[in-house]
Amino acid sequence: DSCGPVESMKVQRQMAARTPIFYRLEKRDNENSSVGYIHIKEFNAVAKKDLVSALKRLQNSGASYFVLDLRDNLGGLVQAGIEIAKLFLNKGDTVIYTTGRDRQVQNTIVADSGPLVTTPVMVLVNNRTASASEIVASALHDNCKAVLVGERTFGKGLIQSVFELHDGSGIVVTVGKYVTPNHKDINGDGIEPDYRRLPDLNEARDYLSRCQSKKLS
Repeated sequence: DSCGPVESMKVQRQMAARTPIFYRLEKRDNENSSVGYIHIKEFNAVAKKDLVSALKRLQNSGASYFVLDLRDNLGGLVQAGIEIAKLFLNKGDTVIYTTGRDRQVQNTIVADSGPLVTTPVMVLVNNRTASASEIVASALHDNCKAVLVGERTFGKGLIQSVFELHDGSGIVVTVGKYVTPNHKDINGDGIEPDYRRLPDLNEARDYLSRCQSKKLS
């Protein structure tokens, strides 16, 4: 046979994480600037890597600021949310505090490097913005890196672990909570946005400037 011998080989099937990042450069009619719009559908294993790529491409294309859309994002991997929040924070900024059953702070998670983005950020949220999404939203908001726009978020601030049972099933147990950098317990309450509708760039800049001044005072 001109095609050569037939060989058999074994292949291992693996789950491949699909990108949850969708982005585009937009021009707003009332502004002489371009906005980098980024929609994060969930926080999975490739979310941070793909977000870094999107941010760099949008910056290189001339984005003056960013709109981060977390609407209908129910969460995913909490660690992915933490690592994504760090991309926008100054070194040493608090991402979240974790607390135990006694409500005492057990761990403080901080950004370990400088921000990838220094331009203003507007984060879109709604009542289906939950868990890891709320970690990102609160970290950027409380550190004066972003304004929140939309509706009050879902309010899931629990830290949960899955324990496997002898029959192969599992049980989800709440082992703690997290609170925001401003020490707010959002569980069952959510996060109130700063604006109901998208502000213009100058308004957002003024808000963040006042936030930073208040934080330093």
